[in-house]
Amino acid sequence: MRTVTAVAHRGDPYRVRENTLRSIASAIERGADAVEVDVRLTKDGVPVLLHDDTLKRLWGHDRPLAALTHAQVRELTYGGVPTLREAILAAGDHRLMLDLPGGNEESVRKIVGTVREAGAGERTYYCAGAVAMLHVRAADPAAEIAMTWTTLAPPRRVLLDAVRPKWLNYRFGLVGRDLADRVHRDGLLVSAWTADTARTMRRLVAHGVDSITTNRVDALRSVLRETLD
Repeated sequence: MRTVTAVAHRGDPYRVRENTLRSIASAIERGADAVEVDVRLTKDGVPVLLHDDTLKRLWGHDRPLAALTHAQVRELTYGGVPTLREAILAAGDHRLMLDLPGGNEESVRKIVGTVREAGAGERTYYCAGAVAMLHVRAADPAAEIAMTWTTLAPPRRVLLDAVRPKWLNYRFGLVGRDLADRVHRDGLLVSAWTADTARTMRRLVAHGVDSITTNRVDALRSVLRETLD
């Protein structure tokens, strides 16, 4: 039977603040197969969950994360910004998809090292653009990678050979049957983000995607029951 992986975007952000332990737990309760979270480093090199490069949007402090120690982040957010290690523990046996915004060689090494130290390599995979994913591949030859691709033109073979992704990760509006078929012919899986309406979810399933990332994982679960069961 065909399956489509239901990925919860930053947890369950329509109900609980994104990229928090409560958001991860809520997404899992609502049927997520995997939870996508964003990981950045604090000034003192601690991987934490935050999409933006400052605390302003979510926590009301216009302070760059890169200028704050982990202790300062904990104080400013009352412990609300979890570390990657805490997120791994909170996810339990569920998979985490780690998005690495602004990932460079140093931050990627630290993040991949944290995953390795936690013994979570088998239930963790990585997504971002080609540069960050090249750093992931260098840090872990066995890492599972969903390389984000933002154009209809296919990645060059030399890039695919260097990154060795399992998935190509596309904005949902780019995905059609022809693209999905082409990616599958190349031996890769298709991931689409971020689809929040049932109509879009059904379209993506019909086009043959293998994974859908959404802010409404309960709605996606309902669509998948309707279309695949």
